[in-house]
Amino acid sequence: MRSGNSYDQHLRAIGQSLDNKRITAFELKADAERYVVRGVPEKDSRLVARLRDWRNRMQGASKETSLSYGTAEIDRLENEGRLNRKKLNRLPDFYSLPNTLRTVGSYLDAKNAELLELHKTSLSVTLLYQNENGHPNMEERSIASFYNLFVALHGKRKDK
Repeated sequence: MRSGNSYDQHLRAIGQSLDNKRITAFELKADAERYVVRGVPEKDSRLVARLRDWRNRMQGASKETSLSYGTAEIDRLENEGRLNRKKLNRLPDFYSLPNTLRTVGSYLDAKNAELLELHKTSLSVTLLYQNENGHPNMEERSIASFYNLFVALHGKRKDK
C-alpha cells in the first residue's frame, strides 16, 4: 500500500502503534488497501497483567493480536506521532520500533520496492518485496545491519 506517503512514514506510524501495544515481534502483510499485522504482545510483569493473562488462557483466548491499518488510520497515527515528537536535534533511538521500521521503510523506498510482507523478530527482519521490475525478492537481515542507513538518513533530515 503506497498512496501519497512512503514506506518510511507508513512503517514508522505502524511502529508507533505496535510499540504502544507492546508488540515487538510480528508479521506484517501489505496489499493495495491496507497493512495487516499479526503478533503477540510482550509479557507484562505486573501482577494484574499476569492475572488477566491467566484468566484469558483459562477462557481459551489467544494472545495473538491481529490489527489492520488503512490509509486513514496511518494518517491519524502519523499526526499523533508528530505531535508527540520532541527534541528534534538529538539522534533518536535506532532500536525503538518506530525508528527501526522507518529505516526499513526508507530502505524499501530507495529500492523502489513494493512491500509484500515483513517479518520482525527481536534480532532480525525478513522482507518479501517486488523490485521495480516486478521480480520478487526476499531478504533476511539483522536489525543492526540497518544502523548505518539510519545514521545517514538522520543526517539528511538534520541538514534540511
